[in-house]
Amino acid sequence: MATEPGTGASPASNENPWLISVDDHVTEPPDLWTSRLPQKFKERGPQVRRDRLWLGADARDGLKEIGTSEGRIADFWIYEGKPMRGGMLTPINHAVGFADKDIKNTPLTYEEINPGAWIQSARLADMSSNRVEASLCFCNVVSGFSGQLYLKEPDKELGLACIQAYNDWMIDEWCAGDGYGRLIPLILLPLWDPMLCAKEVRRCSAKSMIAASFLEAPHDHGLPSLYSGAWEPLFEACNETRTNLSMHIGSSPKIPTTAPDAPYMMTSIIMFIDSMTSALDFVLAGTFERHPNLKISYSEGQIGWLPYAIRRADKVWEARDKEGHGYVRTPNPPSSYIPGHVYGCIFDDDTALLCRDLIGMGQIMMEVDYPHSACAFPNVVEVTNKLADTARLNAEERRMLFRGNAIDAYGLERLGLKK
Repeated sequence: MATEPGTGASPASNENPWLISVDDHVTEPPDLWTSRLPQKFKERGPQVRRDRLWLGADARDGLKEIGTSEGRIADFWIYEGKPMRGGMLTPINHAVGFADKDIKNTPLTYEEINPGAWIQSARLADMSSNRVEASLCFCNVVSGFSGQLYLKEPDKELGLACIQAYNDWMIDEWCAGDGYGRLIPLILLPLWDPMLCAKEVRRCSAKSMIAASFLEAPHDHGLPSLYSGAWEPLFEACNETRTNLSMHIGSSPKIPTTAPDAPYMMTSIIMFIDSMTSALDFVLAGTFERHPNLKISYSEGQIGWLPYAIRRADKVWEARDKEGHGYVRTPNPPSSYIPGHVYGCIFDDDTALLCRDLIGMGQIMMEVDYPHSACAFPNVVEVTNKLADTARLNAEERRMLFRGNAIDAYGLERLGLKK
């Protein structure tokens, strides 16, 4: 029988420690922005509409028609008075509670999704039933995992107001009260301005924020690259406040694939590429040399790719003992910047665990991905135990994977969590 959330297993049992999941999602409550935005922005900010919807056959087609007699009653989000692409509730992004055969691109209402997707008490109950002590939640429907909505839209005053309203809700409501110490505050950033990013990090750090969502490839959004120096104000603010920069796959505007007619299965296989190249950018740009307290994490990006990528980086570094020909070397080998700085998150990557001595056992964390279709819930214990058993992890390695590494990566002792 499961214990209350805590640092280990029940006395006289061989159960694994309670899990800390570093990639889950929270569906934004319908009144999140309408109850918090200044009056002048209320009608233009994100809000929910209910109508009959009809969708294309392919989930990527998105919303086809509103108000059609052939559609079904559903809730969808609008911004600046227009329906948002991806702003619908569907079983694909709310899979918990649905049978596999029903996980389709079907529009839903809030009443039809599992309450744990957006109601704190229900989420905490679902976590406890699966021995999940703490959870880091990215956005689910409205803003994009890294707030890309506000980056793309032209009115940046409105965008900043929406970001700050979300961040205040995240810290003061979702992660407060009974959620304190169990729901980990993860904020959005005004990505169009690194100085504003730094300011928001410091504002929210004073309110118990732990992490900020960032882009895997800012240059793909038309923003400065990590090599440009433009992001130094943000990195310094994170270094100073011990704010983890958390990146979720899919934050790049490019969907990894091969041929134009390759099946989506190809994207699912190679989605890790953006996480890999992002980590190399951080390392080769010398970011951790200048900001020794900065820690970054990759959610849903797995980490079995790291051994080859970083060993190859070391070989190139060693072969180029002088600058030139496009090579600008960091003071130390690339691999020296991984421990304590670059963390990966797995959900089925047994390769990472089998290669843990090459990666560094201290850099591997776990996720549940609640409430998405890849979510292990309600079988979190079975799924995580099987991963650990497959790699024959010992008790100390299990403690690190299930919770210790997440506490180190995010500084979760600040929320009272213990290894």
